[in-house]
Amino acid sequence: MTTDAAAADQARAPIAARWRAIDTLLPEPAALPPGCGAELILAGADGPPAAAGSCVHWVVPPESLDATWGAARRFQLAARVAGPDVGAALDELLSRWRDHLATVPEAGETDTAAMVTWPSRDVGGVQALLRHGFVPLAVVAARAAGRAAAPDAYPGPATGLPAAAAGGAPGLRIRRAGPADLDVVVALGLETIRFDALFGGVAERPQTPQALRREAAGALAQARPWVWLAERDGTVTGMAWAEPPAMAGWIAPLTSRAPVAYILLAGVAADQRGQGAGAALAARAHQEIAAAGVAVTLLHYALPNPLSVPFWSAQGYRPLWTVWEARPARTLR
Repeated sequence: MTTDAAAADQARAPIAARWRAIDTLLPEPAALPPGCGAELILAGADGPPAAAGSCVHWVVPPESLDATWGAARRFQLAARVAGPDVGAALDELLSRWRDHLATVPEAGETDTAAMVTWPSRDVGGVQALLRHGFVPLAVVAARAAGRAAAPDAYPGPATGLPAAAAGGAPGLRIRRAGPADLDVVVALGLETIRFDALFGGVAERPQTPQALRREAAGALAQARPWVWLAERDGTVTGMAWAEPPAMAGWIAPLTSRAPVAYILLAGVAADQRGQGAGAALAARAHQEIAAAGVAVTLLHYALPNPLSVPFWSAQGYRPLWTVWEARPARTLR
């Protein structure tokens, strides 16, 4: 594409001002990534463009773990909407993008998604996204350093102390995982993926078990893996797996603060949910993340998931970005 980069850059200042006003954890708007060639610049009445975007097409390598987290072929709109009428400008930008995707044969394939990652608190764009057929499938949630969990987030013993402070819920032990735990980490990871797949954003693929095992083996080979297990009566019942700042650079640009950690997977066996393991795992992970000087921890959860939303809110997380999708991509209206 020859998107007019200079024109698009003119929109960044008013967008930055709006983002700072609505959410201090949002970053400065980045330059638009190189796109596919679609012309997605909307002229403003006076001054900078009302909106600018770039469309990025990519096919996820089927052997990668990333193939589990979404459609096989993805069309991502990087949208920069200055306004002054954010909803109207985004509506027109989405219409132009829809017309562009109508000319792309691959967008008609079944395993595709049209995606927009939009600031969760930038509510002026929500109606436009809904009108164009998007569904809010996932959230990038943030927990700033020093943010406390809700008082009832740790179902603890009768002392009244949180489970994290009192050594965990009765009979529960939290320990660091190591290479010998590879099989159980993979098993719990697959159970979590299969549950998340019920909500439309995640898909277990033929290569998922092998990709998960490969990633887990690398994480567990570290000197002090950021992977923790919950055990009750000697049986592993839950797992939390985080990426330290050195590995979380891929998602760090989504927030204004640094360094960033990322919780890749966390789950508790179905028959053990509601007994304190998840909260105790989160508390242990947050303890080590804080000790490492992390400024903000990010994670994804499925917005339709009735367990994830209240659980992560209780652990101190709140929405930062919402991932809106239309699947297949050609269903974009």
